Amino acid sequence: MHHRILKAILYGGLIAGTLDIALVSAINLFDPLVILRSVASGVLGKPAAFAGGLPASALGMLLQWLMSLLIAAIYVFASMRLTILTRFWIPCGLVYGLVTFFVMNYIVVPFSAAASSKPFVISAHISDIVLMLLYGLIIAFFANRFVSITTTRNEHVLNL
Repeated sequence: MHHRILKAILYGGLIAGTLDIALVSAINLFDPLVILRSVASGVLGKPAAFAGGLPASALGMLLQWLMSLLIAAIYVFASMRLTILTRFWIPCGLVYGLVTFFVMNYIVVPFSAAASSKPFVISAHISDIVLMLLYGLIIAFFANRFVSITTTRNEHVLNL
């Protein structure tokens, strides 16, 4: 059981986090190392992160993966209690992606060293929102793939 939960978190978090960086890079036509420095700027501040070269990019990748693993773990553990999250994983994953977008942009980033005070303008965030919808779907897919089987087995055992 624990093995399947760990797989859901690792696959969901690492794949969603890695694809997020790759797609942001492709959409914005920036080197992925620059995108990773932007992530690192949350800890280092913008000037230090963008002057930090490869070590700052490596820190950005580590931070991206850690955040993605945490975000995946929250969904996976919630899905063990709320089976609707795995039964209806597509709409729930989309909603989770939107929630993740707003939490990251309006709670996490403002309290980081990369804080900016830009007002919400939907046209400026369309690609980010679409990417977060995909991000949430990936996490929900792996929760469905690995946790729903575990939950079904546990429910069956408990019903005996």
